[in-house]
Amino acid sequence: MHTPHVDSPPRSTDRPPSTLPTGVLALCSALLLALVAVGWRPLLDLDGDISRTTHRWAVEEPGWTQTARILTDWVWDPWTMRVLCGVAAALLAWRYAARWTATWLVVTVALATAVQQGLKAAVDRARPVWPDPVDSAHYAAFPSGHAMTATVVCGLLVWLLHRRGVSRLVRRVALALAVLSVTGVGLTRVWLGVHWPTDVLGGWLLGALVVAAAVRVHRRRHP
Repeated sequence: MHTPHVDSPPRSTDRPPSTLPTGVLALCSALLLALVAVGWRPLLDLDGDISRTTHRWAVEEPGWTQTARILTDWVWDPWTMRVLCGVAAALLAWRYAARWTATWLVVTVALATAVQQGLKAAVDRARPVWPDPVDSAHYAAFPSGHAMTATVVCGLLVWLLHRRGVSRLVRRVALALAVLSVTGVGLTRVWLGVHWPTDVLGGWLLGALVVAAAVRVHRRRHP
C-alpha cells in the first residue's frame, strides 16, 4: 500500500508564498534598528517616559512584580521556549517521521538565537538603570531575547499545527496561548525594568521576520 510522504500535510492549507509580509517586517525591523542604533532622541525620550512609569508601578505593586518575575523567569524564559521547541521537534521526528521539518524547526530557532546575540553585541544598547531595581538581566538590551525567542517558537509551532490540519478548536487554543505568551513576556520585561519598550518591539518584529522567512523556506521545500 502506498504511504504518503511523512512531511506532507494531510490536506493542502497553504497558499503560494507572498513576499509582502516578509518585506514589510524586514523594513520595519531595519527602521527600528537604525533609529535605536543612532539614538534618535524622540524614540529614546518615549522609551524613558514609558519605562519610568512602569517601573514606578512595579515598585508600588510587589505582588504583580513577583508574578511577572515567575512568568518571565520560568514560564516564558527563552530556555523554556527552546525546550518546547525540542519536544516538538522530537515528536515530529520520531512519531511522524518528519525529520526534515524537525531539523528545520531546530535550525530556525538556533539561527534566531544567533541573530539575536549578534545584534545585541553590535548595537550594545545599555539596559535601564534604576536606584531601586526589582529585577536584573545580563547582556545588552536590544533586541529583547525573551520577546524574540517567544515570537519565533510560538509562531512556528502555531503554523505547524495549522499546516498539519489539526482541528479548529486546537488551532484557536494554540493561537490564544501563543498571543498571550508573546504579548505577556514582552510586557513583563518592561514591567521589571530590564528592557526599554523598543527592545521588546524589536524582538517582536525580528521574531516575526524569522518566522515569515522560515515559513517561506518550508513552503518551497514542501509546497
